[in-house]
Amino acid sequence: MTSQLTDSSPQSGPARPPAAAPSTPKNPAPSLREAFRQPTSVWAIAFAATVSFMGIGLVDPILPAISSQLDATPSQAMLLFTSYLFITAIAMFFTSWFASKVGVKRTLLVGLLLVVVFAALAAGAGSVEQIIGLRAGWGLGNALFISTALAAIVGATTGPSAGAIILYETALGIGLAVGPLLGGLLGAVSWRAPFAGTAVLMGIGVLAIIVLLRTEAKPAHVSPLAALRALDHPALRTLALTAVFYNFAFFTLLAYSPFPLEAAAAAHGMEFGALGIGGVFFGWGTGLAITSVFVAPLLTRRLGLIPTLVTTLGLLTVLMVVMSLAHSSMTGLIVLIVIGGLLLGIMNTALTETVMEATDLPRGVASSAYSGVRFLGGAIAPAVAGPLAAATTVGAPYALAAGALVLSILMLLLGRKHLAAVGSHEELTEVEEAEAITAGDEV
Repeated sequence: MTSQLTDSSPQSGPARPPAAAPSTPKNPAPSLREAFRQPTSVWAIAFAATVSFMGIGLVDPILPAISSQLDATPSQAMLLFTSYLFITAIAMFFTSWFASKVGVKRTLLVGLLLVVVFAALAAGAGSVEQIIGLRAGWGLGNALFISTALAAIVGATTGPSAGAIILYETALGIGLAVGPLLGGLLGAVSWRAPFAGTAVLMGIGVLAIIVLLRTEAKPAHVSPLAALRALDHPALRTLALTAVFYNFAFFTLLAYSPFPLEAAAAAHGMEFGALGIGGVFFGWGTGLAITSVFVAPLLTRRLGLIPTLVTTLGLLTVLMVVMSLAHSSMTGLIVLIVIGGLLLGIMNTALTETVMEATDLPRGVASSAYSGVRFLGGAIAPAVAGPLAAATTVGAPYALAAGALVLSILMLLLGRKHLAAVGSHEELTEVEEAEAITAGDEV
């Protein structure tokens, strides 16, 4: 943007120094009415995105039911998260390259079709080992979809992109909140029902995108090794290592907590069940969505990105320590899980916004590299939490998660010299801020 002169007419007397150029204004945020006035193709992607995000928490309420009905240990049941996240992590390194080869629309469709197939097969599985393997295929499909959905929804809009992104954020929030609740409702019927329901809803999404979304122009070529090479960047590597330990704690809370919840309820003579777990994690997902969209941007502007990250990680560490001590209290666990959702929403958005500011790498490449590494931390957590609890105490996984968060803080502080660019740029526009919110919550 060219700067404006204060006065272009000739002046007598000594020359005055030129006025400083005004900072580039942020794009005005669209109203809700404008944000929701979108083409049907945008609504089709938003619907598919909602179902995709629902799939993240959908399996959480049915983990104890799968464990009991398929004669599986809690450790085996939690591997449903590990296989899903591990394949998602590996795929994330190559999704930007895949989309550049086949196009955004085809990438969306391949991702959705994979989820439909593997979710349907999981609904008919006869053992927990089969479901673990099928969840891996589900993770591949979800990685392809979520890595391109934001670009697709921005490309499909006919108006300002900020409006379409607000709609995408809404889909994300609804999906994160409703996923566990729907999983609980369907899981009360059968542990198979959430898988079948996901397959049906994703199938509708496939048809909607086939019919309503136009094929876009061929995107720019991306090297298949671009995301891996991006990790040579010191700032990105620092933030990726921070995210590995943070995501370990995130998925300890998400994947492990249903088992202590059910045990605490049983100790009080109650049966919590899938519906009760779904209700708790509905509160967790609602809190996460609210703070990621409304609270995190406010805090990062007031405190700065790095102070927000360190403070939130510190609060999460305290939370995990308290959970390790209060694991036998059903009420205490419920309250702490919901508080955890509030803190995780802030952390997700602030960390992704820091990634966006810290490097000059193309956003798609930086996001693929960062997401690939952080999901590995999430994949490890469920595989460790179950055996650790069986060998020691119920509270031990939360204590280990607290230790991982301390390491996350250390990674951030030790690598802070590589993050000098963070906060030195102009404030993000609404579009860039919304991209950070949506990318941060694509767990």
